[in-house]
Amino acid sequence: MATLDQLDKQILSIISKDARIAFLEVARICKVSGAAVHQRIQRLTKLGVIKGSEFILNPSEVGYDTCAFVGIYLKQPSDFDRVMEQLQEIPEIVECHVTTGGYDMFIKLYGRNNAHLMEIIKDKIRPLDLQRTETIISFNEVFKRQMVIPE
Repeated sequence: MATLDQLDKQILSIISKDARIAFLEVARICKVSGAAVHQRIQRLTKLGVIKGSEFILNPSEVGYDTCAFVGIYLKQPSDFDRVMEQLQEIPEIVECHVTTGGYDMFIKLYGRNNAHLMEIIKDKIRPLDLQRTETIISFNEVFKRQMVIPE
Protein backbone atom coordinates (compact mmCIF):
# COMPACT_ATOMS: atom_id res chain seq x y z
CA MET A 1 0.00 0.00 0.00
CA ALA A 2 1.33 3.42 -0.99
CA THR A 3 1.89 6.05 1.67
CA LEU A 4 -0.08 9.19 0.80
CA ASP A 5 0.55 12.62 2.25
CA GLN A 6 -2.04 15.38 2.55
CA LEU A 7 -1.26 16.85 -0.89
CA ASP A 8 -1.58 13.42 -2.55
CA LYS A 9 -4.97 12.96 -0.89
CA GLN A 10 -6.13 16.42 -1.92
CA ILE A 11 -5.07 15.85 -5.54
CA LEU A 12 -6.75 12.43 -5.63
CA SER A 13 -9.94 13.87 -4.18
CA ILE A 14 -10.06 16.57 -6.88
CA ILE A 15 -9.23 14.39 -9.88
CA SER A 16 -11.53 11.56 -8.78
CA LYS A 17 -14.45 13.99 -9.08
CA ASP A 18 -13.36 15.31 -12.50
CA ALA A 19 -10.70 13.39 -14.44
CA ARG A 20 -10.70 16.08 -17.13
CA ILE A 21 -9.74 18.92 -14.80
CA ALA A 22 -6.57 20.71 -15.93
CA PHE A 23 -3.48 20.14 -13.81
CA LEU A 24 -3.10 23.90 -13.53
CA GLU A 25 -6.58 24.13 -12.01
CA VAL A 26 -5.69 21.36 -9.53
CA ALA A 27 -2.49 23.27 -8.74
CA ARG A 28 -4.44 26.48 -8.13
CA ILE A 29 -6.84 24.71 -5.75
CA CYS A 30 -3.96 23.01 -3.91
CA LYS A 31 -1.80 26.17 -3.90
CA VAL A 32 1.19 24.44 -5.53
CA SER A 33 2.83 24.59 -8.97
CA GLY A 34 1.46 22.81 -12.02
CA ALA A 35 4.75 20.90 -12.21
CA ALA A 36 4.25 19.64 -8.63
CA VAL A 37 0.79 18.33 -9.51
CA HIS A 38 2.08 16.70 -12.69
CA GLN A 39 4.94 15.00 -10.80
CA ARG A 40 2.58 13.80 -8.06
CA ILE A 41 0.14 12.33 -10.56
CA GLN A 42 2.96 10.58 -12.43
CA ARG A 43 4.29 9.13 -9.14
CA LEU A 44 0.80 8.01 -8.04
CA THR A 45 0.29 6.36 -11.41
CA LYS A 46 3.63 4.51 -11.20
CA LEU A 47 2.74 3.36 -7.68
CA GLY A 48 -0.56 1.96 -8.99
CA VAL A 49 -2.71 4.31 -6.88
CA ILE A 50 -4.11 5.82 -10.09
CA LYS A 51 -5.10 3.13 -12.58
CA GLY A 52 -5.95 5.51 -15.40
CA SER A 53 -8.67 7.82 -16.58
CA GLU A 54 -11.53 7.10 -18.91
CA PHE A 55 -14.58 8.43 -20.65
CA ILE A 56 -17.69 6.78 -19.27
CA LEU A 57 -20.39 5.91 -21.76
CA ASN A 58 -24.06 6.08 -20.81
CA PRO A 59 -25.26 2.57 -21.76
CA SER A 60 -28.85 3.60 -22.46
CA GLU A 61 -27.70 6.40 -24.78
CA VAL A 62 -25.83 3.86 -26.93
CA GLY A 63 -28.72 1.40 -27.05
CA TYR A 64 -28.17 -0.80 -23.99
CA ASP A 65 -31.17 -0.32 -21.70
CA THR A 66 -30.96 -3.48 -19.57
CA CYS A 67 -28.32 -3.89 -16.87
CA ALA A 68 -28.00 -7.22 -15.10
CA PHE A 69 -25.78 -8.96 -12.59
CA VAL A 70 -25.17 -12.70 -12.89
CA GLY A 71 -23.89 -14.92 -10.11
CA ILE A 72 -21.94 -17.84 -11.55
CA TYR A 73 -21.48 -21.23 -9.93
CA LEU A 74 -18.64 -23.25 -11.46
CA LYS A 75 -18.75 -27.03 -11.76
CA GLN A 76 -15.14 -27.30 -10.58
CA PRO A 77 -12.74 -24.72 -9.09
CA SER A 78 -10.29 -25.71 -11.83
CA ASP A 79 -12.74 -24.24 -14.39
CA PHE A 80 -12.01 -20.70 -13.21
CA ASP A 81 -9.29 -19.69 -15.71
CA ARG A 82 -11.15 -21.19 -18.68
CA VAL A 83 -14.44 -19.52 -17.75
CA MET A 84 -12.79 -16.16 -17.02
CA GLU A 85 -11.10 -16.18 -20.43
CA GLN A 86 -14.37 -17.07 -22.15
CA LEU A 87 -16.30 -14.37 -20.26
CA GLN A 88 -13.74 -11.78 -21.41
CA GLU A 89 -14.72 -12.59 -25.00
CA ILE A 90 -18.35 -11.54 -24.41
CA PRO A 91 -18.44 -7.79 -25.15
CA GLU A 92 -21.64 -7.13 -23.20
CA ILE A 93 -19.92 -8.15 -19.94
CA VAL A 94 -18.35 -5.04 -18.38
CA GLU A 95 -17.21 -6.39 -14.99
CA CYS A 96 -16.20 -9.75 -13.56
CA HIS A 97 -15.46 -10.36 -9.88
CA VAL A 98 -14.24 -13.37 -7.91
CA THR A 99 -16.39 -13.50 -4.79
CA THR A 100 -16.88 -15.14 -1.44
CA GLY A 101 -20.19 -16.65 -0.46
CA GLY A 102 -22.32 -18.73 -2.76
CA TYR A 103 -21.09 -17.50 -6.13
CA ASP A 104 -17.70 -18.32 -7.58
CA MET A 105 -17.88 -15.30 -9.90
CA PHE A 106 -20.17 -12.31 -10.24
CA ILE A 107 -20.51 -10.38 -13.51
CA LYS A 108 -22.18 -7.19 -14.67
CA LEU A 109 -23.47 -6.97 -18.20
CA TYR A 110 -25.66 -4.86 -20.46
CA GLY A 111 -28.22 -5.92 -23.03
CA ARG A 112 -30.16 -3.81 -25.49
CA ASN A 113 -33.38 -5.01 -23.81
CA ASN A 114 -34.68 -8.00 -21.86
CA ALA A 115 -34.87 -10.18 -24.99
CA HIS A 116 -31.25 -9.40 -25.84
CA LEU A 117 -30.23 -10.13 -22.24
CA MET A 118 -31.92 -13.53 -22.51
CA GLU A 119 -30.01 -14.21 -25.77
CA ILE A 120 -26.69 -13.34 -24.10
CA ILE A 121 -27.41 -15.70 -21.22
CA LYS A 122 -28.78 -18.49 -23.41
CA ASP A 123 -26.32 -18.26 -26.32
CA LYS A 124 -23.11 -16.95 -24.74
CA ILE A 125 -23.06 -17.71 -21.00
CA ARG A 126 -24.87 -21.06 -20.66
CA PRO A 127 -22.62 -22.80 -23.23
CA LEU A 128 -19.62 -22.19 -20.94
CA ASP A 129 -20.37 -25.46 -19.12
CA LEU A 130 -21.22 -23.90 -15.76
CA GLN A 131 -22.98 -25.53 -12.84
CA ARG A 132 -25.63 -22.78 -12.87
CA THR A 133 -26.24 -19.03 -12.84
CA GLU A 134 -28.53 -16.59 -11.06
CA THR A 135 -29.49 -13.36 -12.81
CA ILE A 136 -30.57 -10.11 -11.16
CA ILE A 137 -31.86 -7.28 -13.36
CA SER A 138 -31.14 -3.74 -12.21
CA PHE A 139 -34.04 -1.32 -12.64
CA ASN A 140 -31.89 1.75 -12.04
CA GLU A 141 -28.38 2.67 -10.91
CA VAL A 142 -29.05 4.97 -7.96
CA PHE A 143 -25.46 6.16 -7.63
CA LYS A 144 -21.92 5.23 -8.54
CA ARG A 145 -18.81 6.89 -7.24
CA GLN A 146 -15.06 6.68 -6.95
CA MET A 147 -13.41 5.61 -3.72
CA VAL A 148 -13.44 8.34 -1.12
CA ILE A 149 -9.92 9.30 -0.05
CA PRO A 150 -9.87 9.70 3.74
CA GLU A 151 -8.13 12.89 4.79
